[in-house]
This record gives sequence, structure tokens and C-alpha cells, in this order.
Amino acid sequence: MRIAFLTAPEGVEQVELTEPWKAVSDAGHEPVLVSTEPGRVQGFDHLDKADTFPVDEVVKDTSAASFGALVLPGGVANPDILRTDDRAVAFVKGFFEAGRPVAAICHAPWTLVEAGVVRGRTLTSWPSLRTDIGNAGGTWVDEQVQVCAAGPNTLVTSRKPDDLKAFCEALLTAVGKA
Repeated sequence: MRIAFLTAPEGVEQVELTEPWKAVSDAGHEPVLVSTEPGRVQGFDHLDKADTFPVDEVVKDTSAASFGALVLPGGVANPDILRTDDRAVAFVKGFFEAGRPVAAICHAPWTLVEAGVVRGRTLTSWPSLRTDIGNAGGTWVDEQVQVCAAGPNTLVTSRKPDDLKAFCEALLTAVGKA
């Protein structure tokens, strides 16, 4: 299965990109780095620049229909940049409309809030997003991983890098059922 990893050109928490990427690849799926701009994505280790990664596809030139699932890595700046890009928001919304699995970690649910897809859903995130998720009609829980099937698709969410093992396992389970 082709699985989109959507990031902004800068600000993605590197481990939240690389660990799920490795899990997806090791399971025999094809991870595809999608961004709002061509070139390379700058990873971060918290606030410090880390490695860069080549963009495979640009969001304006692709659609949710090209993929079986979506992964949204976090980082503070990454989802904040994505939620201001109408094409990125529409790309995310397309996975929900198509009933395809979506997995988001840390600050990534900000993009889900912007896409208007959290109403009636239960999810977790970095704790500072609790109010945003509630204001958007979602229910926030403080769990290592939350899998919500109370909508058109399976939504997998986690709080932080320490939750990556559980996040990756839940992601692969959701993809396996898709």
C-alpha cells in the first residue's frame, strides 16, 4: 500500500517522521513523502535542525485517491504551517472523505482541526492541543495511543515521541484492516 507522509518544508519532528516511515517500510508498504513544496524537508530534533529528506510528491500535484493511508508527523511548526495551506488541508480532508486510515502524532492534530474532521472523534495529542480539539468538537484523552473508529475512517493518534512504539503498532494494524 502507498502511504502518504505529509509534512511542511520545515519543522517536522524528525523521529515522528522516521520511526513510522521505517515501520511502514519494514511491513512491506511504500512510504511517500508529500510536502507543500518540492525539494527537501528539514527535520528537527525539538528546536534543533536535524536531517533533510527528499520530497517525493507535492500536495498540489496529488490527491488522497493516490494513497491507502495518511501519516501526519508532528513538531510544533510543521502542522502550524500545514494548516495555513488550503491544498494541504484539502489533501488531509480527502482521506476522511474516502474512509482511509489517518495517523497523527503530537501537534499534528492541529491540521485535523483545521480540516474540520475531529467533531465527534476521540483523540489524543500533545497536551497543549486539548482545548483546540475540544473547541473543534472532538474529545481529548491523555492516552499513549488512541484509535477512533467513530467516523468515516480509522483515526490513530498519539501524544509524543515516547509513544512511537504504540503509535506505529496501531498505525500498522489500521493499515492492515484497510
